[in-house]
Amino acid sequence: MSTLLVLTNLPDAHSAQVLARLLIEQRLAACVNILGPCISVYRWREKVEETSEVPLLIKTTAGCYSRVEAAIRKHHPYELPEIIAVSVERGLPEYLNWVAAETSSNTLSDLSC
Repeated sequence: MSTLLVLTNLPDAHSAQVLARLLIEQRLAACVNILGPCISVYRWREKVEETSEVPLLIKTTAGCYSRVEAAIRKHHPYELPEIIAVSVERGLPEYLNWVAAETSSNTLSDLSC
């Protein structure tokens, strides 16, 4: 199964931790890195905005993507959340196998991808 790195930004550390834990508990991701706050500069509704955000790096599989996207959309406070999936072209095979195994548990098959 192909591995994906999904990127999103949350407005604060608490909402980032809540989403990260949800993705792990539901076996939608094997690992979520919560990075330090950053400043995002973007245009929204014809106005240049500058906002502090907390980036998440979500390691998952292509088979889980639709459920990861749905979970982010459901639990994200933004009207239009950034959700970008990047295909992992190469990686340590053991790590990529671990990602696949953590998102497809036999014991929680109703929750896995």
